[in-house]
Amino acid sequence: MTKLSVNINKIATLRNARGGNVPDLLKVARDIQDFGAEGITIHPRPDERHIRYQDALDLKEVVRTEFNIEGNPIPEFVDLVLKVKPDQVTLVPDAVDAITSNAGWDTVKHASFLKEVVGEFKRNGIRTSIFMDPVPSMMESAAATETDRIELYTEAYAVSFARGDKQGVLPYAESARKATDLGLGINAGHDLSLDNLHFFVSQVPGVLEVSIGHALIAEALYFGLQNVVSMYLQKLS
Repeated sequence: MTKLSVNINKIATLRNARGGNVPDLLKVARDIQDFGAEGITIHPRPDERHIRYQDALDLKEVVRTEFNIEGNPIPEFVDLVLKVKPDQVTLVPDAVDAITSNAGWDTVKHASFLKEVVGEFKRNGIRTSIFMDPVPSMMESAAATETDRIELYTEAYAVSFARGDKQGVLPYAESARKATDLGLGINAGHDLSLDNLHFFVSQVPGVLEVSIGHALIAEALYFGLQNVVSMYLQKLS
């Protein structure tokens, strides 16, 4: 079954908006795991506008499932990940001023850089994943970096699904099959929701893990956090 990793960036955003420690990020991480989620994801950015670097260190003592840290591998991020040593690091080419992730890696153009970064993390026992657009032709160059997994960037799928166009899933299915043939594990994330998740995992083979934050936290405003985690797990069963 596909694992659910919950991205808690939005919890940190809410905390930071008021100052203090409400909501308590560490308690929320504990609770989400108690509710059945199989992982916690964070995506610290250099301006620390939501997850702070200290949060990553503190969460290391709290996450007992799978800890996934996403981000652009600038030197400060690399140093943080090597200090925390999470279960997985996901490399995302987001610009410093990006509101959210908006593209996957060009694994041809950045092949040398990615191979170097992947190697550093793997030497330290950290599973690596590269955030990628659903472009089957890029999968071979991704495999050449010796990464363990790729994470398919699913915004385009979510947009097409919302329009009623289910054909938008096809490049993802093709990319996943190509990546699997090359020995890569498949993760997925970005704009996946209760509405579109089940169809995605039913059509895209071999998805090991989905990372979901914004939609899940927004939906929790209506359904409650414990209920919505359970609802996501049902979509994945």
